[in-house]
Amino acid sequence: MHKGKAYLECLPRDKTWELWQNSLTAAGYFSGLPVETLPVGQALGRVTAGCTYAKQSVPHYNGSAMDGIAVRAQDTFGAAETNPVRLTLLKNEDPFAPGGCYIVDTGDLMPLGTNSVIMIEDVHIDGNTAEIIAAATPWQHVRIIGEDIVANEMVLPEHQVITPPDIAALLAAGLESVDVVAKPKVTVIPTGTELVARSQDLKPGAILDVNSHMLCAAVSTWGGEPVRHEIVPDHYEQIKNAVAASLESSDMVITNAGTSAGTEDFTSRILAELGMVLVHGVAIKPGKPVVLALCKGKPVIGLPGYPVSAMLTAELFVRDVLLQRQRLPIPPVQEVPAVLARQLYSHVGVEEFVRVSVGSIQGKTVAAPLSRGAGIISSLIKAQGVLSVGENSPGLPAGALVKVRMFNKQQSDTLLAVGSHDLALDILGVFLKRQTNMLLSAANVGSMGGIMAVKNNEAHIAGIHMLDDKTGEYNISFVNKYLAKGSWQLVRLARREQGLMVQPGNPRNIQGLDDLVREDITYVNRQRGSGTRMLLDYLLPKQGVTSSNIDGYEKEVSTHMAVAATITAGAADTGMGIRAAAMALGLEFIPVSHECYDIILNFPQGDSTAETIVNILKSPEFRQEVERLGGYDLAEAGTVLAVN
Repeated sequence: MHKGKAYLECLPRDKTWELWQNSLTAAGYFSGLPVETLPVGQALGRVTAGCTYAKQSVPHYNGSAMDGIAVRAQDTFGAAETNPVRLTLLKNEDPFAPGGCYIVDTGDLMPLGTNSVIMIEDVHIDGNTAEIIAAATPWQHVRIIGEDIVANEMVLPEHQVITPPDIAALLAAGLESVDVVAKPKVTVIPTGTELVARSQDLKPGAILDVNSHMLCAAVSTWGGEPVRHEIVPDHYEQIKNAVAASLESSDMVITNAGTSAGTEDFTSRILAELGMVLVHGVAIKPGKPVVLALCKGKPVIGLPGYPVSAMLTAELFVRDVLLQRQRLPIPPVQEVPAVLARQLYSHVGVEEFVRVSVGSIQGKTVAAPLSRGAGIISSLIKAQGVLSVGENSPGLPAGALVKVRMFNKQQSDTLLAVGSHDLALDILGVFLKRQTNMLLSAANVGSMGGIMAVKNNEAHIAGIHMLDDKTGEYNISFVNKYLAKGSWQLVRLARREQGLMVQPGNPRNIQGLDDLVREDITYVNRQRGSGTRMLLDYLLPKQGVTSSNIDGYEKEVSTHMAVAATITAGAADTGMGIRAAAMALGLEFIPVSHECYDIILNFPQGDSTAETIVNILKSPEFRQEVERLGGYDLAEAGTVLAVN
């Protein structure tokens, strides 16, 4: 059995890119590019392989540029209002005679003997006579041969991206086909004995192969022609054979997974055997174990197995290589300054990339970090941008000014919801998108985190459900205490059921909170500062339960759905959450309490967005959609509870 070899020295990202770029250039990867010939109509977005030249002039005949009469210019000299000139109308088949003219439409061939056109608006026709009161100049309103493009003239230079107008120009110049830089063929090889191709084949320990589909889609976006290889198990010779065969037919090979230092991580040694490994390990997070190699003069990239790591390293080390290979322009980086919504911890020695939601809140651009796990696929779809924490930085404080590299989504179209998680917020986002085309992006940090985000003008919306243990009321005392300033509204979204989620059939026979201290029960908790955690801590003493006696009390997750998923996976027997989360994953639900889930709307006076949201909450369609989830009462939805 081959043993894995750890990557011992990680290069900084900039030095890695410089080495990668220089090595590919020296290998001739960006020169002598293959060419393919395409029909002009299929060449949109492709890059011309060389200069293209016209086969014919445009226009290829002298034609009328106006509706009017075609004349010989010298026959009109002297015409004026006081001295009108009368010309004889000739038929198309009549030969030209001095003093004659022809009626022409735009685009018509100029009759032999004529060299000028007078617009029909300036002509008075009476029978077979055309009267004019102004002289025409030679070639007036006439498109002469080659006025636009002359035969054998260059139409497009080499390495130009073909646009819709370019297609028109090529066709007009008599070209039916065009030589373009061939799309690089990229084979993506998913590796791993644990991988399965279909969700029907999933079982504990198996992982659905989604990365190869994501990477093939990315290759297409970057102009390449992807080829998805079948899954290859963690077997040295099988992976080696797959890479070797792919090199014969591809311009680039990407392997996914097997780049780390595990006993079955073979990628680096295989590529060293087939060619030369330039880099194994880059000082970035996520994506540290990426492998960059040259085999048979072609790039082979070993991407890490986690989705976020795979996508980030593909963006860093695959995208621009493919664009350069096709002579496509590298898109400019769009960066915006933003204020960091919450503190970020990082590790010294690696440059960390953190995906963020970005929104403009009362004139301030705010970046809210999303979940940072290398396997969190949802962060890829929720993010509007990404920021980097330098390799020498232990992190960034809340309120720090950062530069965010934006994706295609614009921050002005994004509303940031920071606070407690609820499934109803996702539905609110759907209704907002329908009515306003704005995107609602949520960062789940708990109720208190939401209040602090509003206080610092770092959230448009904050979901909260905080029980005042002195009054037994929800939310109002907290917003009045912490949000003395600003322009905000506290609005009721729903009353909802909180309870214990358990496996179907309730195999542990859990009946209430007092069962949590049993030795055969494991619990999964919500994070500190969340409303659910506050409710649990309020109820436990009333039941005579001490939290330190609960196995799993310190195990925290950040959403109701994460609690439900933990129980579904068998990693815990029970956890507190809302009925809708239990129903979503087919769990049973033991009611414990009802609570109020409200949202703080943080918009300046005169902004109609708050009114739009309130109207959505009051609409029968929204209420029906949320109540269908189960465990919700929206009778008071849209009620304004407090205003500042």
